[in-house]
Amino acid sequence: MKRLHLFVIKSFLGPFFMTFFIVLFVLLMQFLWKYVDDLVGKGLDFKVLGEMMFYASFALLPLAFPLAMLLASIMTFGALGENYELVAMKASGISLFRIMKPLIVIAVLITGTAFYFSNNILPKTNLKFSTLLYSVKKQRPELVLQEGVFTNEMDGYSIKVGRRDNDTKMLYDLLIYDHTKNKPNESVTVADSGLLRITEDKKYMVLNLYSGVTYQEQKSQDRTKTETYPYQRNRFEEQTIRVKVRNFEFNRRDESIFKNQYRMLTIDQLETADDSLTDDYYDRLRNYMMQINITPTITRRMYNLTAKADSLKRDIVDSKADSIFDFDAYYSGLDKWVQADIAKSALDRARSNMQQINMFQGQLYSKKKMLNKYRMERHRKFTLSIAVLIFFFIGAPLGAIIRKGGLGMPVVVSIFLFILYYIVSMSGEKTAREDVWAMFNGMWFSSYIFLPVGVWLSYKAATDSAIMSAETYTKFFARLGLGRFFSKKKSND
Repeated sequence: MKRLHLFVIKSFLGPFFMTFFIVLFVLLMQFLWKYVDDLVGKGLDFKVLGEMMFYASFALLPLAFPLAMLLASIMTFGALGENYELVAMKASGISLFRIMKPLIVIAVLITGTAFYFSNNILPKTNLKFSTLLYSVKKQRPELVLQEGVFTNEMDGYSIKVGRRDNDTKMLYDLLIYDHTKNKPNESVTVADSGLLRITEDKKYMVLNLYSGVTYQEQKSQDRTKTETYPYQRNRFEEQTIRVKVRNFEFNRRDESIFKNQYRMLTIDQLETADDSLTDDYYDRLRNYMMQINITPTITRRMYNLTAKADSLKRDIVDSKADSIFDFDAYYSGLDKWVQADIAKSALDRARSNMQQINMFQGQLYSKKKMLNKYRMERHRKFTLSIAVLIFFFIGAPLGAIIRKGGLGMPVVVSIFLFILYYIVSMSGEKTAREDVWAMFNGMWFSSYIFLPVGVWLSYKAATDSAIMSAETYTKFFARLGLGRFFSKKKSND
């Protein structure tokens, strides 16, 4: 049995590591596609790009573990079934569970590794990745001059290039508006050609112009006269414009600005943040309830109005505690103008309270969504780790049933199941985030569905059920009275 266990383990580890890196590569390409606009044109060093890819790959590992486990288990047991090795093991009296036993231990170890990684390593890499990505987004892109388009990336200047030579980097037919003195287009430069470059320290931008003319308007020194005098024309053979630029050099931001976000915290830190945010949420709720105007001013208003009435005023008797006061009978006995004034006061108070409630509701909703994010992140550390074990109990029996190895059928089945799991998981998370379901039920909704599926598939594989055989479904439909349809179709074929 030890040799058999060693054989099964060797058959599993190869596909697992291969599929793990393939899945990680595919997810990493998805990351690049998502952030390509923030990375292109910034002149970043390969060291910075490599560091960002390294941190991004760590953030994708929680998704790579379950998918790699599913694909590797299907491939392993599919290959064993396709080569009749699984049949030989069962014929020797070895049950499917005993064959899966060493891989169950490995699946449990990988599940524990995934949880340790999500709780201890991933928060640190998420912090570094978020800080680095924020620094890249804040970096100013390098100046790229397009033909026939004005560019304002050069501080204080608006530049238009007629033609650009990509080989020599020379610019032709330049039109430059000078706005360095915060004035309108009073200075315009037209040049036959030019060359733009940025200094190595990325602190200055130097534009060398050749064979051009500068037109500049001249105004009177007398402030009482606003008329514009004829312009001044200055011809030049060569002219250099040197401008100090900002945000072209790469500056790393401080990590402290992201350290308290939910993706950068461990379970203990998330629980502490949950307690603080919960106390703050209910404190705000109590304060908002106290601010709603529920004082009995309308009742006092009724008493004051009736007291100021004429000699026909009604005698008012204070209601005792635990007694019933017939407001409708009392209100109908008042004068019409008193009723109108009371109704107006009540309507104004109701409108004021409704406006306050709407404002408080929006603020409380944003606070509750933020609180839910911290709670969801705490549950997600467990759900993504348990998903590794669930997918093993789905993939191993499914591979034994379909009996197909390689990267053909297993890949198709794995992708379909993982997409289905992802859709169900996102649906559960959305209901939890919007407080439609309880947080625990929403975050564990996908586990509620796929864990029974894994148990059912394990039972079917252990009992050698032919759930993937077309003949099984033909007999099932024949029992329902559809046998003539299938026999007729088979004869026509």
